[in-house]
Amino acid sequence: MRVYELNRVLSVTTVVLAAFLPSVARPLLGQGAAAAQPRGIETAPADSLTESLVGPPPPPLFHADRMERMLSQAESMNALTSLIVARRDTVLVENYYRGLRPSQAINVKSVSKTLLSPMVGIALRDGLLDGVDQPLAELLPDYYQILSERGSLDPRKNEIELRHVLSMRTGIETASFGNYGAWAASPDWAYDQLRRPMVCDPGDCHEYSTGNTHLLSVILTRRAGKSLRRYMLDELFRPMGIGLGEWDRDPQGRYLGGNNMSLRPRDMLKFGQLYANGGRFEDQQLVPEEWITESWQPTGSSPWNGHGYGYLWWIRRWGGERAYFAWGYGGQFIVIVPRLDLVIVATSSLRARERGHTRRMWRFFDRYAVPTFKVGWGAESRDESLR
Repeated sequence: MRVYELNRVLSVTTVVLAAFLPSVARPLLGQGAAAAQPRGIETAPADSLTESLVGPPPPPLFHADRMERMLSQAESMNALTSLIVARRDTVLVENYYRGLRPSQAINVKSVSKTLLSPMVGIALRDGLLDGVDQPLAELLPDYYQILSERGSLDPRKNEIELRHVLSMRTGIETASFGNYGAWAASPDWAYDQLRRPMVCDPGDCHEYSTGNTHLLSVILTRRAGKSLRRYMLDELFRPMGIGLGEWDRDPQGRYLGGNNMSLRPRDMLKFGQLYANGGRFEDQQLVPEEWITESWQPTGSSPWNGHGYGYLWWIRRWGGERAYFAWGYGGQFIVIVPRLDLVIVATSSLRARERGHTRRMWRFFDRYAVPTFKVGWGAESRDESLR
């Protein structure tokens, strides 16, 4: 039996068992994974015992027929390399395709941008940053001095605040897309982003740019007094048992903010579950819950795909539910649907990527993945403001 066929059989077995015996599904986070065992046995009246035995079963975690269609659709996508789905702490699907191994870290591309969002929240909590309205000129004074000396300091750049960087609304021309090659070939990536012309006033337009998130790398490195990699490992990843694979650096040796980080799909799921759990991992509040709420507030929408955008999180509706997601080039996703307690991870091959694969992934989430889980498990009691 081929590897991916075996994985699919195992995954289907897991979801079928989970429908009837949820405790057999492997939790990746310990919080709420098992109920406390009673210390003694108290004899119940016969009537109440009979009632408990014949009472209504717990609601299912998914639609069985839709689950089969979802798995079939996933297998038909030639570039897909992994699909993991969890509700709260219970993993319902964990499939790997096209030879990807569970232990293998992959380049998550611009999912790396979203992974910077909690680091800003942690820095704010710890007083390393003053607030999201802190001026960029105050955070990077040496670069602003160089801009002034070289005649590249448009006065509007003095109005840029940290929140504009987080929301991709600095107004500075993008260093991504057609500009990415020249930006990456420049001798100083932070300066190259800052020296670019203004295309609108700060806050007035969405200009998605890896150059913006690399500015965050420089800021966090300076404020934390350690490399961004070390800062992320110390404050976020190691407490959750997550390791970091390969990761690019700029000519100054600073880690690339917002691209080319390597993680295992299982670790991507842990990150999604952390946010779904309000920033808590086991008994630790790793990310302030209020920061998660703030970073999920829409700041506007992208002119080239129509998705909403918060603080380094994409926002849109899939399957009629509001979803927050990290998205990397070629089909790398961490999707969180709060009202359904749902986290979905999907990764894709950059080599086998087909034209239209990203849009096909959007359809997959909208028509197959999210609708499969729109049943039971407290979904109706979730915060209505998240709809």
